[in-house]
Amino acid sequence: MVVHMVNAAALPIDSIQENYVREVYGIIFSVVYPTPFKSRVRLVAVSKEVLEGILDLDLSVSGSEDFLQLVSGAKLILGSLPLTHRYGGHQFGSWAGQLGDGRAHLIGVYTNRLGVSWELQLKGSGRTPYSRFVAHGDGDGRAVLHSSVREFLGSEAMHYLGIPTSRAASLVVSDDDVWRDRFYNGNVRKERGAIVLRVAKSWFRIGSLEILAHSGELDLLRMVLDHVIDEHFPSINLYDPNRYLAFFSRVVSETANLMALWMSVGFAHGVCNTDNFSLLSITIDYGPFGFMDSYDPDFVPNTSDDERRYKIGNQANVGMFNLNKLLQALNLLLAPRQKQLASQILEGYSEQYYRCFTEIFKRKLGLLGNDDEDNYLIAFLLKLMEDSRADFTMTFRQLSEISQDQLKDLSIPKEFWALQDVAEHEFFSHWVNLYLLRLKRNKGDSDFERRKRMTGINPRYVLRNWMAESAAQKAEKNDFSEVRLLQQILQFPFQAQTVAERAGYAQRPPAWAQEVKISCSS
Repeated sequence: MVVHMVNAAALPIDSIQENYVREVYGIIFSVVYPTPFKSRVRLVAVSKEVLEGILDLDLSVSGSEDFLQLVSGAKLILGSLPLTHRYGGHQFGSWAGQLGDGRAHLIGVYTNRLGVSWELQLKGSGRTPYSRFVAHGDGDGRAVLHSSVREFLGSEAMHYLGIPTSRAASLVVSDDDVWRDRFYNGNVRKERGAIVLRVAKSWFRIGSLEILAHSGELDLLRMVLDHVIDEHFPSINLYDPNRYLAFFSRVVSETANLMALWMSVGFAHGVCNTDNFSLLSITIDYGPFGFMDSYDPDFVPNTSDDERRYKIGNQANVGMFNLNKLLQALNLLLAPRQKQLASQILEGYSEQYYRCFTEIFKRKLGLLGNDDEDNYLIAFLLKLMEDSRADFTMTFRQLSEISQDQLKDLSIPKEFWALQDVAEHEFFSHWVNLYLLRLKRNKGDSDFERRKRMTGINPRYVLRNWMAESAAQKAEKNDFSEVRLLQQILQFPFQAQTVAERAGYAQRPPAWAQEVKISCSS
C-alpha cells in the first residue's frame, strides 16, 4: 500500500511549521503531525469493505501493531506528509471566519487497484493551528468515544443505504482523559479520547472556497477550483472558460439529489453549515445527526440548535442557502454574463430538488410511470403520518410488506404497528383507495413485484439515535458488542435479520429514546 501526499505544488502549504493556534493566510494546508495518545490504545471496530474494497488491504492486517499505530496517529506511512486544511464557513447562518481542521489530519492519498484516489483522514488526532477553544469541543484536538462511535456507525450505515458519504475504516479508543461539557450547561465530564480513520475522495467543502473569497485571495481561489475540477470532475474541460459554470451546475444538481436522499431515509444532518457541505456532494462531518423516529418536519437532532435552523424540514432550504454562499465565492471569478447564468442555475435548484424528492418517494411507494396524482398521493400520506406521529421508517417498510388485499380490506396485522398508527387517521381509508387505484395503473406489475421493489428501497433498519446511544454507552464501559452488532446489521438494512428483530431494531423505539439528547459536542 503506497500512500502519497496531496500535490503540494498545486496547493500551497504553510511555511510555518510550529503547531499553535493562529490566523493563517496565503495557503491551503498546514503541515501538522498527529499527537499520539499517551495511554494504551484499543481497536474497537474496522470496516472490512473499506479495508479490502477501497484500501486493498486484507482484513488480517487490522490485527497488526503497525495498523494500530497508523490508525491511532502514532505512526505515519513512509513518505506521507500529514496536513490540516484551512477553511471557513457560515455557521448557523452567520460568517464564522477561519475554521479549518481543528482535530483532523490528512495523512495521505491512496490510489487503489481500480485507479480511484481516496484521502485518508484521522479525526480526533490532536491539536492543529485551526483548533478552537475547548467550549467548542475541539480545542484540545480530540474526539471522544461517544461521538466517534456515532461517526463510525453513521457513515457506514449511510453508505449501505445507498447515500453518498465519507466512509469509516476504523475506530480506536484510548484511556486518555478528554474533558467535555457535552450540553454546554457547565457539567464538564471526563470521557475517553478516540480516533476514526475516515476516507473520502475529497474533503474540500464550500467553506474551502469561502475563506479564500472573504480574504481576497483570488489566485488561490482559482487554484483550488481548478484542482478540484481536474481531480474530481473529469467531464469538465479544464481549459473551458465556462468551467466554473459547469462545476457550479454539477454541484447544484448533486446537492439537490443529496438533500432528497437524506429526506428519503429520514436523515437530519444536524449541522448543515457551509463548512460541512462537500463540494463533491457527499455526506461528511457526522456530528449531532439523527434519523427520525416519528415523522415530524420539525425534527431537530441537535439540542445545540436553539433556533431549529437545521430541522429536517428545512434541509432543502439550507442547501439553497449554502449553494448561494458558494455562488458568492465563485462570482469573484465570473464575467457579468456568467454571473447571470450562474444565478439562473441556482434558481433551478428548488425544481431539481422537488423532482428528485418526488421520484424517490414514488419508488418508495412502488409507483411506476408518471401520473398527475403522484405528488398529491405522496403529500397526502406524509400529512397522515405527521398527524398520527407514525414512524417514518417503518410506515414505508410495512407498506412494502403488506399485501394489496390486506390494504383493501383495511386488515392490518398487529405486527404492522406503524401502519396501524396511520390507520387510526380518519382519512386513511381515503388514501388507501387512491393508492390502490394508482397501483392498478402500474403497467405489467404484480403485487409480488411491487413488494419486492419497495423492500429494496425502504429500509427495515436505520441507525436510530437510541440504537447509537445504547452502543455508545456500552462502549464507554468497554463493551463493544453492540457497536459490532450494529455494524453488521446496518450493512444489510433492507433485509430482515433475526438477530436485529430480537434486538428490537424494527420495533417501536423504547420510551427512553425520547430522552436521548445529542449536541455539537457529543
